[in-house]
Amino acid sequence: MIEPSSYLVFLVASVSLILIPGPAQALVIAASLRRGPREGALTAVGLNIGTLFHTTAAGLGLSAILASSALAFSIVKYVGAAYLLYVGIRALRSKPAQQEAQAGSVGTGRSALGQAIFAGVLNPKVALFFLAFLPQFVDPARGAVLLQFFILGVTIAALDTLYELMIVHLVCRMKGRFLRDPRLQSWRNRFSGIILILLGLRLAVQER
Repeated sequence: MIEPSSYLVFLVASVSLILIPGPAQALVIAASLRRGPREGALTAVGLNIGTLFHTTAAGLGLSAILASSALAFSIVKYVGAAYLLYVGIRALRSKPAQQEAQAGSVGTGRSALGQAIFAGVLNPKVALFFLAFLPQFVDPARGAVLLQFFILGVTIAALDTLYELMIVHLVCRMKGRFLRDPRLQSWRNRFSGIILILLGLRLAVQER
């Protein structure tokens, strides 16, 4: 098992990293503004399912492939960027009436969760980050390495999910009833779309 002092250092480092504004928080805010707290919460959960995926990949050594192969890195990067651009353009083109219909549909929650998982998994920078960050707190002499990776991954995913759920709550409280105005809904869609497109472009130009 992980040494307690090392785990405490990991907790402090994780909280510090989580509090730094980044693409995940931007996605959660955009989702919360677009369709409310349920989609914001599902986006937070989906992104951190992606975190668990990358943790497992780092534990199994799969992330090393992205670190060593320029082709593999580029494929994952461009597929992820294309997906974010696609979702962003859809948000820009959506109308307030369409948004309300989608928000009330049964499939919206599953769609939000699936989109967030897809976005979280298809980010090679996250994979390389976990490959560099997590091993610092893993000691092969203290037992099963994969279990240690899993404990660290669950910890950071839980902390990040809680933080992003707080963001969802604050954003949705601040929206107020005035944001239900169709004109303001249109601006919300544009804001969300622009954020997603910028994140897609940011991912596309990232280097290893």
